Amino acid sequence: MITDFSFGKIVVNGKTYSDDIKIVRGKVISDWWRKRGHRVDVEDVADILESRPDIVVIGKGSPGLMKSSSSLRDYLNVNNVELIEKKTAKAIEVFNKLYQEGRQVAAGFHITC
Repeated sequence: MITDFSFGKIVVNGKTYSDDIKIVRGKVISDWWRKRGHRVDVEDVADILESRPDIVVIGKGSPGLMKSSSSLRDYLNVNNVELIEKKTAKAIEVFNKLYQEGRQVAAGFHITC
């Protein structure tokens, strides 16, 4: 699904994006912005949560500066949703593997810092 990534660029199903993206039910949602920049809160991923995934993968950027808030981690824990947070390149590998396995996975990818 995700075939290429470099700082500021991600390619999904042959289409290139130059902004952060989310993938929900296999569909790309481009221009993903968060209220607090490098912090992901529940409201920043409401569409992901509504899709009821078993796993949420967060790509934290090339150097890994983006983080999930404690409220998001708590929400996912209470709802038995696994959270995987990694630098974006590694998060893409994990997402692609889970997606190819047919797992109920959704993701958000920060493609710069």
